[in-house]
Amino acid sequence: MAAVSGGGIFPQAIPMGTDPFDDDKLREECGVFGVWGGQQASAMTALGLHALQHRGQEAAGILSFDDGEFHVHRAMGHVAGNFDRNDVIERLPGAAAIGHNRYATTGDNGFRNVQPLFADLACGGFAVAHNGNLSNAMTLKSELIRRGSIFQSTSDTEVIIHLVATSSFRTLLDRFIDALKQVEGAYSLLCLTAEGLIACRDPLGIRPLVLGKLGDAWILASETVALDIVGASFIRSIEPGELVVINDQGLRSLKPFEASKPRPCIFEQVYFSRPDSFSDGLSVYQVRKSIGAELAAEAPVEADMVVPVPDSGTPAAIGYAQAAGIPFELGIIRSHYVGRTFIQPGDQIRHLGVKLKHNANRAMIAGKRLVLIDDSVVRGTTSVKIVTMLREAGAAEVHLRIASPPTTNSCFYGVDTPERSKLLAAQMSVDEMRDYIGCDSLAFISIDGLYRALGEKSRVANCPQYCDACFTGDYPTRLTDHEAQEAAPQLGLLTRGIA
Repeated sequence: MAAVSGGGIFPQAIPMGTDPFDDDKLREECGVFGVWGGQQASAMTALGLHALQHRGQEAAGILSFDDGEFHVHRAMGHVAGNFDRNDVIERLPGAAAIGHNRYATTGDNGFRNVQPLFADLACGGFAVAHNGNLSNAMTLKSELIRRGSIFQSTSDTEVIIHLVATSSFRTLLDRFIDALKQVEGAYSLLCLTAEGLIACRDPLGIRPLVLGKLGDAWILASETVALDIVGASFIRSIEPGELVVINDQGLRSLKPFEASKPRPCIFEQVYFSRPDSFSDGLSVYQVRKSIGAELAAEAPVEADMVVPVPDSGTPAAIGYAQAAGIPFELGIIRSHYVGRTFIQPGDQIRHLGVKLKHNANRAMIAGKRLVLIDDSVVRGTTSVKIVTMLREAGAAEVHLRIASPPTTNSCFYGVDTPERSKLLAAQMSVDEMRDYIGCDSLAFISIDGLYRALGEKSRVANCPQYCDACFTGDYPTRLTDHEAQEAAPQLGLLTRGIA
């Protein structure tokens, strides 16, 4: 059996909901990064996770393999402060490593769910890092427990390990493929074994995964920006439904699943990916500028300046301003030094907390008619605070333009979306939302406008090019756990999120 050594930090869990903006954004899924054949693979993985920090900020972990042993360090909090220390990296030797940034939406945010997860199986040591969500995880888990499996976490990722462990196939690779054929939903997985690094993407390609090369080392990551940070060359995206095995003999590609029409997550382009990444061959920054230009054509308004809600609204605001011929200005200044652990002891301080992260640039906006650009509206609470702040700073008019269609449905593929009853657009018309937020006008880009910004003529109704279920309710896979919960809500099945 392979041995595993590890270390970790067990601080009190990071409190959630303390950032005044936390509850009104779709939270990123997770980020994964892997290396095979690179010197100081764990140090390279730490750098890659730094670049992917935006995808998960609750916890991080790195697992390496060297001379027959697996070594792991997992910690709560950001990569910085946990993996920028020489003593930590020295305890993660080897030329192969996988890493994970976590944002929890299944399971709790405790240490036991921090990835990569590792198990010593009959067929050898097996570690896995997962970006996505298995929409039948609770159903599978219930059956596995009935058959005798003992779970150590509340993560849907651990279901994959148990499916591999209980498979009747002989080799680890065949067991892994057998496990994947039983799961539903979205996943990009990196698995490290003594025999090599395995990477795969779900058959619809909902979650992203890219392949790069740095000298003799193969690199895998959730986004191209992570390749940039370590100086690796982008080779290609892992194809939907593709499984790649990398070892000292090179790279082998398998297609173990029935071919399906890809449906990558459209919100990667709108919000999740860093703007300096490429997603499905498209520059995320250019796409967001194009979204702004489409929005200007669909929802023009007479105004003195275009103002983004920083930072996520900035590229779309630039596109809107250029297309509309209206000056772009930083009418809101964002502080980059506000963390989720800020303590707000009373209602008055909590109310003032909004200005810790965003503050109106009074000198620029007083007496001006503003076009305010944001990436999305979820609960609407942030929009209310921002519009109120701009009016208090002297804005004459505030016209809110949103660079995505109304978010009317929950995501079950790895994005932490509030329940549908808490989504503002699911409960109100656009006019009602305008009155609730307090802006002078409100408009969202249309679903076809969003597709045009992505280079498509329009959304193909009977076979859409992306997963856009959060806007349309058109889910590309079965939602087994969700359907079970709706049929028997007293069972209390957990139906959303990723671990």
